[in-house]
Amino acid sequence: MAKLHVSTTINGEPMEFLCEPSDTMLDALRGPLALTGSKEGCASGDCGACSIMLDDRLVCSCLMLAVEAEGHQLRTIEGMAKGEKLHPLQQKFLEMAALQCGICTSGMLVASDALLKKNPQPSEEEVRFWLAGNLCRCTGYDKIVRAVLETAAEIRETAQ
Repeated sequence: MAKLHVSTTINGEPMEFLCEPSDTMLDALRGPLALTGSKEGCASGDCGACSIMLDDRLVCSCLMLAVEAEGHQLRTIEGMAKGEKLHPLQQKFLEMAALQCGICTSGMLVASDALLKKNPQPSEEEVRFWLAGNLCRCTGYDKIVRAVLETAAEIRETAQ
């Protein structure tokens, strides 16, 4: 079967790629697009390691067909930092050791950023609820939740 041509925008840059009709967006990201920050943890949408933003929706790229990206805006973990300057969430995850093996980290960061864009003042319960679709076997979540809450507070302080 012939490959399909897809035109999309990823991390603010126009992109084009070829894919098989059955390729997932995760396959395309990690393959022809060489954006390997999104990880495959389960291939069934249960772990959140492959989380990306599709327009303004958080999605599991392992459940999205690559051809569905046509004409849409995608944002991956690679789009969070501005050059060498880490996103505040990335910096806080490092400072608070809210990461260990790294498999879940990109999905946790993308999901946390999506939460803070939707709700810049989340409660601990809201952070835990929002990140419930992102599984981590290493950290026990407390450091991750604290890092998100502290980042939210710092972003609010600098906005004043």
